[in-house]
Amino acid sequence: MKLKTIKDQFLHNDGFIYTLLRSGASAQLCGWIDTILAFVLFAFCHLTPWLSTAIGAFVGGVLNCVINYRFTFHATGVEWRAVVTKFLFVWLGSFLLNSFGTQITYYLISDWSWIGDTIGLGKDAIFLSARLLVALAVSLGWNFLLQRSFVFKTTRLDKVILKVLDRIGIKARNTGKELEQASQSPNEDETI
Repeated sequence: MKLKTIKDQFLHNDGFIYTLLRSGASAQLCGWIDTILAFVLFAFCHLTPWLSTAIGAFVGGVLNCVINYRFTFHATGVEWRAVVTKFLFVWLGSFLLNSFGTQITYYLISDWSWIGDTIGLGKDAIFLSARLLVALAVSLGWNFLLQRSFVFKTTRLDKVILKVLDRIGIKARNTGKELEQASQSPNEDETI
């Protein structure tokens, strides 16, 4: 295969493997931005650890959503408000699964006496192992699968989400095309 063909496949093929590779690249980029920003905010701006981490996670999450929308899943035809809402639900689930999953896995691994006695892993190494194991499982089994099949796809739930967002005042900006269509069709409020 030529390098140009491989590049084109990576950028444009929506098959499972190529999408997974793009998702991994996006996650890595946004993860590094999250981590570097959190470090800069902590070390140079003297913010607290939790606030530095929260801001880094927020910025990383926003960038990940934008990159996944355009680059990873090629979801330009899906209403952005529905995407953001579904992304937030998946992100919240990911946060909870990572937090509690790491806690549970850490304690499960810590209880295996042969880990500390035979292998010689200390608490820090056990935590790091638990964190990496859970992060990988959540990344593949939760984030990627839900983003591919739910977040960045038009679903039946999108109509409900958009109605709720409209009611609470989060409306899409009208494009010129939408304004033109609205002016050509009769307004529901004007019909008797």
